[in-house]
Amino acid sequence: MSTEADRHMLEALICPETHATLRYDAAAQELVSEAAQLAYPIRNGIPVMLVDEARKLD
Repeated sequence: MSTEADRHMLEALICPETHATLRYDAAAQELVSEAAQLAYPIRNGIPVMLVDEARKLD
């Protein structure tokens, strides 16, 4: 994800678990839900918004 439009698209997504807003972590290529304590991966530029695929935060 490199363009400003891509960033805005990512910021429009919400957590499927809590419906809270997500924080885009460009370095880790993840969308982070602080509310659910989950990080959703972005693979090949596509956010994987499945709870089963999310990484639990420490």
